[in-house]
Amino acid sequence: MTTFTPTTSAETLSTVQWAAAEETPLEILGHGSKRGIGRPQQSEHTLDLSKLTGVTLYEPAELVLSAKAGTPLAEIETLLAENGQQFAFEPMDYGPLLGGESGRGTVGGVLASNVSGPRRLKAGAARDHILGINAVAGRGEAFKSGGRVVKNVTGYDLSKLMANSWGTLAVLTDVTFKVLPAAETEVTLAIRGLLDDAAVAAMALALGFSAEVSSAAHLPERIAARVAGGRHGSDAATLLRVEGFGPSVVYRIEALKQLLGKAGPLEEIAGEASETLWRDIRDCRPFADGGARPVWRVSMAPSEAHHMVMALRMRAAVDAFYDWQGGLVWLSMREDDPEADLLRGLIRKHGGGHATLVRASAPHRAALPVFEPQPPHLSALSTRLKAEFDPKQILNPGRMGG
Repeated sequence: MTTFTPTTSAETLSTVQWAAAEETPLEILGHGSKRGIGRPQQSEHTLDLSKLTGVTLYEPAELVLSAKAGTPLAEIETLLAENGQQFAFEPMDYGPLLGGESGRGTVGGVLASNVSGPRRLKAGAARDHILGINAVAGRGEAFKSGGRVVKNVTGYDLSKLMANSWGTLAVLTDVTFKVLPAAETEVTLAIRGLLDDAAVAAMALALGFSAEVSSAAHLPERIAARVAGGRHGSDAATLLRVEGFGPSVVYRIEALKQLLGKAGPLEEIAGEASETLWRDIRDCRPFADGGARPVWRVSMAPSEAHHMVMALRMRAAVDAFYDWQGGLVWLSMREDDPEADLLRGLIRKHGGGHATLVRASAPHRAALPVFEPQPPHLSALSTRLKAEFDPKQILNPGRMGG
């Protein structure tokens, strides 16, 4: 097995051209923090981008940052924080959930997996903030898309096409993201003791109110004790985050208290404690226990998610918590449960959505459709895209399915 570690875009292009000519599959890696997601790879050679690093452009006044694809995300976030800025979409760190180190993800991996966090309700995901890319297609051709300002993104937006492609269409070498100012103040209002159905109703009420809630999550009983080191207790917690200038945040929190005062006991969590809480929710810390239980990520209508979870609990041993007002459900199940067919069947029954197997053993991932199976018309489109970008099937072959 050969591992290629290019340090320049030209070396990356040369490696892919060699693989295309030899029709030899490559496993595409940054630092490997998300290596355990998808079907197990059986490529003889690896293209390791961990040496393709460095911020190539950062103009805080213009809210734009460019970097080589292998640049650690933690390094970029530190740079942004020093200038009072951030990636507003709050990219998740999969490292702890998958048994690895935190802070190992790369900026190229952020786009390739289209990660986001609890602020997705307000800010969207990585694909909504990408401005431009440089990449190498599987046919051995370098290309670029977009630019360094929004108005340059015209024609076919191939930058967004790379989102959630998991390295199966092209190898990213450079990415340019839009950045935004970080909030001056952050306060979380917690409603304690609600059951799932009441929590979903409370979150819907808060999101429809004028308080501009940026994140809404529900941690059922006992799950709440698995975040922030357990300092907030084990009672169920329905969490509403408000961000902005100090006086505005104070006013909006008070308005939320008036709105939700009868829902249950209220608690304010401010500053660093609030940041830690949402970081743990973002990174799925309640299930990052080092165990081998499969973890699923389900996206569906917020009004239906808790009904689906209740039906699932009647058939399988399940732990669950909710983000995105209930639209994102994290599930921990047992390997011996009939999980894929059962789960996806219940999702269809409750309005539709999609489920991704995020953590499981390699044999388990090999036996199941890890990503949501596409309907025939979308599957045909995906096949055509793969044929255009990677006709010899050399980039992460089979990772997203057959």
